[in-house]
Amino acid sequence: MDFPWLTVIGAVPLAGSAVIAALPKALAPRARHVALGVSLVAFVLTVVAALQFDTARAGEIQLTELHSWIGEFGVSYALGVNGIGLVMVALSTVLVPVCVLAAWNEVDEEKARLFYGLIMVLEAMMVGVFAARDLFLFYVFFEAILIPVYFLIGAFGGNEQRRRYAAVKFLSYSLTGGLIMLVGVIALYHAGPGGEQGFLIDQLTGLQFSSPAAERLMFISLFIAFAIKAPIWPVHTWLPDAAAEAPAGVAVLLVGVLDKIGTFGMLTLCLPLFPGASKWAAPTILALAVVSVLYGALLAIGQTDLKRLIAYTSISHFGFIVLGIFAMTSTGQAGSTLYMVNHGFSTAALFLVAGMLIHRRGSADIDEYGGLQRTTPVLAAGFLLAGLSSLALPGMSSFVSEFMVLTGTFIKYPAVAALATLGIVLAALYILLTYQRMFTGPVKEYSNGWKDLSTREVLVVAPLVVVILFLGVYPKPVLDVINPAISTTMQQVGVTDPEPTVAVEGENK
Repeated sequence: MDFPWLTVIGAVPLAGSAVIAALPKALAPRARHVALGVSLVAFVLTVVAALQFDTARAGEIQLTELHSWIGEFGVSYALGVNGIGLVMVALSTVLVPVCVLAAWNEVDEEKARLFYGLIMVLEAMMVGVFAARDLFLFYVFFEAILIPVYFLIGAFGGNEQRRRYAAVKFLSYSLTGGLIMLVGVIALYHAGPGGEQGFLIDQLTGLQFSSPAAERLMFISLFIAFAIKAPIWPVHTWLPDAAAEAPAGVAVLLVGVLDKIGTFGMLTLCLPLFPGASKWAAPTILALAVVSVLYGALLAIGQTDLKRLIAYTSISHFGFIVLGIFAMTSTGQAGSTLYMVNHGFSTAALFLVAGMLIHRRGSADIDEYGGLQRTTPVLAAGFLLAGLSSLALPGMSSFVSEFMVLTGTFIKYPAVAALATLGIVLAALYILLTYQRMFTGPVKEYSNGWKDLSTREVLVVAPLVVVILFLGVYPKPVLDVINPAISTTMQQVGVTDPEPTVAVEGENK
C-alpha cells in the first residue's frame, strides 16, 4: 500500500492544533513556536510528496487514497492530486509558515492559542479541499473551511463592530453558495451510477445527462458557489470587507489560497463534470470576467484604505484567472493555473508589507503615510517589488501568467482579450499612484517614529520576493507540472486549440 502522503500532510496541522489547545495558560506564548514548527513539517512533507509525484504523468491523479466512509450514501474518503491539485497544496503549505511568522508579535498572548490553533485547522482544511477526489468529501471541506476563517476574522480583526460585520457577511455569502452547490452535488449523484462509491469524481466524469437543461442547472449550482468563493463580479462584495478587517496573515490565506478554491473548482470540477454546460455558459462567464477585471481595477484606484485597495486588485486578478479558464484554450488554462500560484505570492507580499505598515502606524489610511522610502527603504523596496509583480511587470512572476491568459483568450476571443488588456493599464495606475502617495514626497512623521524591517520581517518578505523573481524568469518547473493536467481537462471537455492561421503569399491581393 502506498504511503498516505496527503492524509499525513493534512493530519499534521490538525495534530498541531490539538497540541496548541492542550498548552497550559502559562505556556500560551509557545503556541506560535508550535504553529511554526508544525507548519514547517507540513511543508517538508509536501516537498517529499512532490518528489514522489511523476511529472510525466501529471495529467493523472496520483498519491491516491481510497477508503469507504459512508457506504450507504455512496460517500468515500478519497484523496489524490494531478498537477493542478499538487501546486495548490504546495501553495497552501508554503504560505502558512510565512503567515505564522508574520503574525509573531501581532497577536495578544492571551489569544495566541486560539489564533494559531485556528490557523492550523485552516491549513488542514485547505489541503483537504484541494486533494479531495470524492465530491461529497470536497463539499465537506468546502464548508468546514468557513469555520476557522469566520473566527479568525471575527475575533482577531480590527474595529470590533466592523470585523463582526465582515465575518458574518463572509459566512452568509459562503454558506448561501455552499447550499446552492449542495443541490447540484445531490442531483449529480442521482445522475451518476450510484452505489458505494457514487460520489467519486472519476465516476461522475463523462456522464450522459437526461437533458441539456439538467446539465446546465447542475453546472449553475456549482458555478455560483465557486463564483462567490473566487470572487467575481457581482458576488464579490464580501471580499473587501473581509480582507480589510482580517489580520494581515489571515488576509493572505483568505485571498492568496482560499479564494483559489473557487477558480480551482471551476477548472477541475465544472469543466470536466459538465462539458456541454461549460461551453454553453462560456460567453456569459467571459463577460463577467472582463467586468471583474475592469471593475476591480477602477475601484482599486479610488481606495483610501490600503487593505481594501489590495482586495479590489485581487478581484481584478481573479477576473483574469476566470477569463483564461473559460477561454478554453490550453495556453489560457495553463496561464490561469500559473496565475493562481503567482497571485498567491504577490498578494501575500503586498498584504504582509501592508500589515507591517499598519502595525507601525495603527492606520490603514493611505493618506497617513508619505516619504517612507527615505525612512524605511527596505520596507519600501518590498512593497514596490510586490506591487510591480501585481501589475505584471516583465521579469515578475505575474507577467508570465497574465500574458498566457491574454494570449490564450485572444486566439478565440480577440475582442474580449483586448478589453481585458485595459486592466493592465489600470493596474499600473493603482500600484504606482499608491506607491507615490505612501513612499515618495515629504515624510509624514508620527509620535513613535518609523522603523525599517526587522530581521524577522525580512525573513517573512524575502522568500516571497525570491519566488516572485524566480518564477518571473523561469516558470518552467511549475508549467511542466500544470500542462499535462490541462491537456487532460481539455480532452474531458472536448475542446481543442484553434489551428494557427498562416497567410498564403499572394492571397488577398
